[in-house]
Amino acid sequence: MSLEVLLTKHAQHDLVDIYSYIADHDSHANAEHVLAQIEKVLDSLATNPRRGSYLKELAALGIRDYRQVFFKPYRVVYRVIGARVYVYVLADGRLDMQTLLTRRLLIA
Repeated sequence: MSLEVLLTKHAQHDLVDIYSYIADHDSHANAEHVLAQIEKVLDSLATNPRRGSYLKELAALGIRDYRQVFFKPYRVVYRVIGARVYVYVLADGRLDMQTLLTRRLLIA
């Protein structure tokens, strides 16, 4: 059974920001490559969403509702609810993830 994968508005903005940054600071070809790889990761969540690991930043707080998969250095943070996978964060894993996760997931 294939699940529907949906990006939140924040995740959509993240994807645009990643693409724009790479295109501006490297090349459009590399930006296209990274976008294609992230899209493959997102597509894989439709058929195997439980493969992701729990986020250590949230697991330490006892929160196991969210999972993550990687296309290094990018982290894809998502949650499975029913027949849908909601993607909340697409970010460079070298960022301050604790602050980003707190802002995006815990303060709503």
